[in-house]
Amino acid sequence: MKKILLRIEQLADILQISVKSIRRAYRKGQIPVERICRFVRFDLDQVKAAMRDNWQGQSLLTTRPQGQRSATGGASRRRAQRPSPRLGRTGASIAQKPRGKK
Repeated sequence: MKKILLRIEQLADILQISVKSIRRAYRKGQIPVERICRFVRFDLDQVKAAMRDNWQGQSLLTTRPQGQRSATGGASRRRAQRPSPRLGRTGASIAQKPRGKK
C-alpha cells in the first residue's frame, strides 16, 4: 500500500488546527515527520496514532501544564537601552561639513 504524504497546510486543514501548532509539535518531536530534502511531509495515519498515544485526549493547542503562565505580548524582560546620544562621529555628522581644498 502506498502511503500518502501531506504538506503542513493540508494537515492543518484536516486536523482543523493552525500551521503554527503543527510546526511547534513536530519541532518538539510530538508528531512524526518525514523529511524529503528540505521539505517536511506528514503521514496522516502516523500523526493520528501519535496524537492518540501522546496526548490521550488533549489537543495540540493545550500542551502547557495547568497553572504555568507566559508573559503577555512578548514582555518577558526589558532589554538594556543604549545611551543616547551616541558618542563618535556618524555618517550624518560628517556629511554636514564641507570638504576642504587640497
